[in-house]
Amino acid sequence: MKRSEINAIIKSAEKFIDSFNFKLPPWTRWTPEDWQTKGHEYDEMRDNMLGWDVTDYGQGKFDELGLVLITLRNGNQHMEKYSKPYAEKVFIMRQKQVSPMHFHWEKMEDIINRGGGNLAVQLYNRTEDDKLDEKTPVTVKVDGRAYEIPAGGTVTLKPGESVSLEKLVFHEIIAEPGTGDVFVGEVSQCNDDNTDNFFLKPLGRFAKIEEDEPAYRLLCNEYPAA
Repeated sequence: MKRSEINAIIKSAEKFIDSFNFKLPPWTRWTPEDWQTKGHEYDEMRDNMLGWDVTDYGQGKFDELGLVLITLRNGNQHMEKYSKPYAEKVFIMRQKQVSPMHFHWEKMEDIINRGGGNLAVQLYNRTEDDKLDEKTPVTVKVDGRAYEIPAGGTVTLKPGESVSLEKLVFHEIIAEPGTGDVFVGEVSQCNDDNTDNFFLKPLGRFAKIEEDEPAYRLLCNEYPAA
């Protein structure tokens, strides 16, 4: 992705989130120059990758396959000094945009439709060789209600609704066509995007960036060392 594209995506995301009167932490507005002044007191943000994340999964088709996310809080299973066992994110899915089929090795998460259009979540159980189990039904929990759907079935979340996703359950998320962009929340166990994601089709988790203009905001994997 070009840096200019990432800059435009973040600026648009800030306006979209503001439209829901959802207040982001002040540090989400820090510039690259601001980050140069931040010492070890902000190592938790560096080590746990808090902040902006824009990805096209390395496919160069952001409007079809991509996300813009902000990790607001996060612990770290690999570092004892960060004992926080939970994480929180918000992200935006543009209409028809897909977060591709994947599961998490360790993380259980709640996906919450915070507002806008509808969110469709397709689900499969996992086979022992990490393929889609196309036979067994999937148990889902939507706002406290547990029930079964067929393999490959879809749960549609309207604004305010949420689904709990167990670890090792394949899921693909799409902003339902015809309903608009969606403001999404995620509450989960500790999030580790470097090791915990398994994609059905091999994909890159972070975008490769072509620097065609200065960064508007640094992404969560770009912070300078203290």
